[in-house]
Amino acid sequence: MGFMGRTNNVTELILTGLFQDPEVQRVCFVVFLPMYLATVVGNGLIILIVSFSKSLRSPMYFFLGYLSLVEISYSSTIVPKFITDLLTKIKTISLDGCLAQIFFFHFLGVTEILLLTVMAYDRYVAICKPLHYMTIMSQAVCHLLVAGSWLGGFIHSIVQIFITIQLPFCGPNVTDHYFCDLHPLFKIACTDTSVVGVIVLINSLISVISFLILVSSYIVILVNLRNRSAKGRRKALSTCASHITVVILFFGPAIFLYLRPSSTFTEDKLVAVFYTVVTPMLNPIIYTLRNAEVKIAIRRLLDKNVNSGME
Repeated sequence: MGFMGRTNNVTELILTGLFQDPEVQRVCFVVFLPMYLATVVGNGLIILIVSFSKSLRSPMYFFLGYLSLVEISYSSTIVPKFITDLLTKIKTISLDGCLAQIFFFHFLGVTEILLLTVMAYDRYVAICKPLHYMTIMSQAVCHLLVAGSWLGGFIHSIVQIFITIQLPFCGPNVTDHYFCDLHPLFKIACTDTSVVGVIVLINSLISVISFLILVSSYIVILVNLRNRSAKGRRKALSTCASHITVVILFFGPAIFLYLRPSSTFTEDKLVAVFYTVVTPMLNPIIYTLRNAEVKIAIRRLLDKNVNSGME
């Protein structure tokens, strides 16, 4: 017995994992564990400095703090089990656990997409309407945009999971991935999932629309910057560079995987590793290295802790 009284012959799934070779899996464990820890520590540090630093009170850093929170949660949905599975011969997950993983993975993934879109809008207002920036991006508006991002992710994911829990699973129970996702799960359902796949694709248009809004924001910014001096253009673009880099790292692999026919190639799994393990780790590094204000805030926080420890 599972979600909403659904009955299936299959109650447990076997994940094929990333690689089959035990030696390669042990190497992956040694590589990916520090990366996950770096994700938690790096994003946690950004949340800490945005919360306590008086110099980082602008809407841009308010959104960055929530983005880091989503990154930790998003990565933690997949990576801890993935890492522990690297040390086991047979990788299993309950069907209900699999559905829960899919729900949180898509919930947090779409929330991140919407937050990145909100951050692009923030840069658009800051660069194209600087005199009205604090009026447009008021504290109430910022809270509303963040709440809307979480709500959008929740609605998207609840639709996906409601469709999926209707499917019967009677065998086989082997899914060709290292975590639970919709397309690998659809392949082992005991019914035709073509209509379900179309509904899921339509529901996923929220991501495509967000990406188009995001790209449009930067096109408008670039057009607006033509009338600025070279120094003004450099200053404006420097505030966007980190965000653009993060957007490319997040949307590139996602577009590669979800906007084309699904396959079982190992390359697909490696691309999935990039946006579930690598990208969440890189984001705090990108925002820290390219942002003088964040680096100064980190130094002040560290100096304050050192001085308090010596007293």
